[in-house]
Amino acid sequence: MDKLCIIIPAYNEQANVEQVIKQWYPVAVAHAGEIVVIDDGSTDLTYEILRSQEKKLPHLTVLTKKNNGHGATVLYGYHYAIKNHADYIFQTDSDGQTLPEEFEEFWKNREHFDMVIGYRKGRHDGCLRVFVTKVLRAVIWLCFCVYVRDANTPYRLIRGQTLRRYIDLIPPGFHLANVLISVIFVKKGCKVKWLPITFRPRQGGKNSMNGKKIVKIGCSAVRDFWKINRLL
Repeated sequence: MDKLCIIIPAYNEQANVEQVIKQWYPVAVAHAGEIVVIDDGSTDLTYEILRSQEKKLPHLTVLTKKNNGHGATVLYGYHYAIKNHADYIFQTDSDGQTLPEEFEEFWKNREHFDMVIGYRKGRHDGCLRVFVTKVLRAVIWLCFCVYVRDANTPYRLIRGQTLRRYIDLIPPGFHLANVLISVIFVKKGCKVKWLPITFRPRQGGKNSMNGKKIVKIGCSAVRDFWKINRLL
């Protein structure tokens, strides 16, 4: 049976994380898998809530580390999954914007693709985020000469063997790890399938990313993209 590892990064998500675990936990159980939630050095009660849930839920693993951002936390989770021999790695976020009910369609396609990734159709997370996605798509085309429909979607099922092959191309602590994984898989000619997903408004709490942070990360990423493209 294929081993599934669900990776969920969490930073100051005390308002959402318990409900998100409850929503995704049946998916892990149904596939004899594991949910791995990585606390990114939260300053609220996120970690305490996670530890409480971990004691009750045998398919839940909680990790914690020093805060260094969403991308680095996702990458930390991917390395954990690879180290623990996951056949398939699924990543989503802890803000409640995605739906577990849409997972099975991704799972059905797993054997035929290296990555099955969602694209956010009819998004409800604000005009700024939609604009950033469009700009990112253009930047990726300019830097890598590849078209990636929705590079940073937090709803992706990845073949572990393929991710193991390419993960070392991603610099440690890279802020846009999922973006770079999307680019690498497309540029290397991996089999990638796009499926539409529902993307709801954040279900509680506040987003730690604001416009200023997005611009700063974006400018830094463009410089890194040019360097990384030479390696690809």
